[in-house]
Amino acid sequence: MLALQCASKGLSQFQGILGVALRFSSSLADEATFDLQPFKLHKLESGPSTTATLTRDDALTYYKQMQVIRRMETAAGNLYKSKIIRGFCHLYSGQEACCVGMESAIERDDPVITAYRAHGWTYMRGVSLVGVLSELTGRKTGCAQGKGGSMHMYNYNFFGGNGIVGAQVPLGAGIGFALKYQKKPNIVVALYGDGAANQGQLFETYNLAKLWNIPIIFVCENNGYGMGTSVDRAAASTDYYTRGDYVPGIWVDGMDVLAVREATRFARRYALKQGPILLECVTYRYHGHSMSDPGTSYRTRAEIQEVREKRDPISALKERMLSNNLAAADELKKIDLGVRKEVDVAVTAAKADPELPIEELYTHVYKNPPSGMKIRGCDNYSYNATM
Repeated sequence: MLALQCASKGLSQFQGILGVALRFSSSLADEATFDLQPFKLHKLESGPSTTATLTRDDALTYYKQMQVIRRMETAAGNLYKSKIIRGFCHLYSGQEACCVGMESAIERDDPVITAYRAHGWTYMRGVSLVGVLSELTGRKTGCAQGKGGSMHMYNYNFFGGNGIVGAQVPLGAGIGFALKYQKKPNIVVALYGDGAANQGQLFETYNLAKLWNIPIIFVCENNGYGMGTSVDRAAASTDYYTRGDYVPGIWVDGMDVLAVREATRFARRYALKQGPILLECVTYRYHGHSMSDPGTSYRTRAEIQEVREKRDPISALKERMLSNNLAAADELKKIDLGVRKEVDVAVTAAKADPELPIEELYTHVYKNPPSGMKIRGCDNYSYNATM
C-alpha cells in the first residue's frame, strides 16, 4: 500500500511537471512574420520579399550560431593578446548576421570563397570550434593542420580565407565557371570587403561573369572601413551594389539575419537562372581591422557603442524572439551559458594540442603529388643536388 501511495505521489508530481512544461511550450509561438527594411535594387524590376517568416527552430539555430561566432572571436582576441595566436588575426565580431543568414539560404554543395576575415565563415562551413581555434593557434588538429592560421582556412566547398586583397573574387568566378561547365545545379558565393571593392580585378571579373552568365553571387561585406579608411574617403561611389554595371545588385541590411537570408535566397534563384548578381551587406566590425589596430584612431568609441546598442545583430534577433514569443528569456540564457562552456572547452583543447613537427614543413606543398616527387629546398636529396 505504501509503495502504491509513493508511486501515485510520484506520478502526480511528474504529471504536474509535465503540465507546466506543456503549458510553457504551448505558450510559445511556432513562427512569426516580420517586416524587413526595404532593399535597394539595381537593374532589377523586383527584389526579395520585404517580409520574412521565422520559425522558432530557425530562430534558436541562428541565435546560437551567432553567439558561438561572437564568443569564438572574443576567445581568439584573448588568445592573441596572450601571444598564443601569432601573425595576423582578423575578427568577425559584429558581422555574424552575414555568414549565418547566407549559409541558411544556400546548399552545402554551393561553394563559398572569402577574404581573410574568415573565422565565422569557416565555422558556418562545418569546421568545429576546435578546428578553428586550433588552426589559429597553429596546432595539428586545426582545419589546415595549423599551417594556415587566421587567414587561410579551408573545408569542403570552402575555399578560404585568402590573404591577397580582392584576389578571391576572380578565383570565385573560376569556381562558378566550373560549376556551369560541369552542369551542376549550384552557385558560388564570392565575398569581399569594401576595402577591396575598388580593385581593378573585381571589375574585370564582373565583366566576364556577366558575359558568360556565371552562377555567382558577389557579396560586398561593407563594414564601413577598409583598414582605417572610411568608405566615404575611399570611393567616389559608395553604392557598392550598383558597381557591377550590367550585373544587377541589391542593398541589404547586413545586421539583420533575416534580411540577409531573404536576399540570399532571391540571389541564389536568380544566379541559377540568369547569372551573376551582387549583394552589398551593410554591416559593422566592432574591433579594428586586425589585432594590431585598436580601431579607435579613425572612429570614436561612441560610434562603436551606438552600433552595439542600436544595431547589434544578436541583440536584434533576441528582441524579435522575445517580443514575438518565439523563445523564453531563460531558454536563451541557457543557450548563452552552453555556448560559453562549449567555447571554453575548445580553447582548452586548442592550447593543449601539440604543434606540428618540423618535418611537416615540407608536406602538403602540392595536393596528391606524383610518387617520388622531390621539391627543391624541401628535402636532403634536392638540397644536396643543388649545392
